[in-house]
Amino acid sequence: MEQFVLDAVERIATRPQPDYRAIEVAPLTPVIGAEISGVDLSRELSERQLAEIKQAFLAHHVLVFRDQLLSGEDHKRFANHFGELRRLPLADLDGGDPAILEVAASKNSRFVAGEDWHTDGTADAEPSLGSMLYVTRTPEIGCGGDTLFANMHLAYELLSPPMKALLDGLTAIHDGLIPWQGYTPPPEYVIPKNEHPVVVRHPDTGRKLLFVNAGFTSHIVQLARSESRALLDMLFARVAHEPILHCRVRWTPNTLVFWDNRCTQHHAVWDYYPHSRYGQRVSINGTRPQA
Repeated sequence: MEQFVLDAVERIATRPQPDYRAIEVAPLTPVIGAEISGVDLSRELSERQLAEIKQAFLAHHVLVFRDQLLSGEDHKRFANHFGELRRLPLADLDGGDPAILEVAASKNSRFVAGEDWHTDGTADAEPSLGSMLYVTRTPEIGCGGDTLFANMHLAYELLSPPMKALLDGLTAIHDGLIPWQGYTPPPEYVIPKNEHPVVVRHPDTGRKLLFVNAGFTSHIVQLARSESRALLDMLFARVAHEPILHCRVRWTPNTLVFWDNRCTQHHAVWDYYPHSRYGQRVSINGTRPQA
């Protein structure tokens, strides 16, 4: 690897860690992800536990809580500690809970949500702060259905200084129609489309990160379409094919994973067909990305 790449990884991997006393934190990799134990999310958490979970969230970006027996109200109560719950776009049509999205796949599925690398809902004017997916049923075969996560702070840091200089100041269009390619959205669905900076700062930490993703980003505004396509394809390939950016979460029944949508991408691996998997996701409102 180039020396500036090694230096970037070392800076992130060796950054100071908070002092945890009310929870236990076991990192998944040096740069992203941690398993959290010592807490029961079905109960009210202490202020110290919540404060340390929030510290761990900013430090590791992806938190894994195993062996949690949660009702829908427990799930929402925990998410509410981080902000206002996001209302589903078509919640009024199906009569279900407007904050809970069912994430299910079976032998009848022709696709699953999140098959490609993406960041949730970046076509929105204010993408979500984060999501909590609670999986209660894993594939009957006993394996498969892992989720990969990528650290977008590190994705930016791994770029060469000239590439960073090029990207800083550019903006890109995020189009909510992209995930629907090959399918027709419901007529009631208002398709979002917004322009965001290519490089943004995390609203809580101020750290720079790369904010484009194959799931929603159509083109860079300031470049010719051919230039934009070539540049975006390079950036998307870096996220998908650079293992040092990634952690891999292996789901077990009754696992909740909480990820920071502002500085990660994720990819749901659909390698368990024709078996099934079921979970419920709650998302938390965020703010408009800022350069």
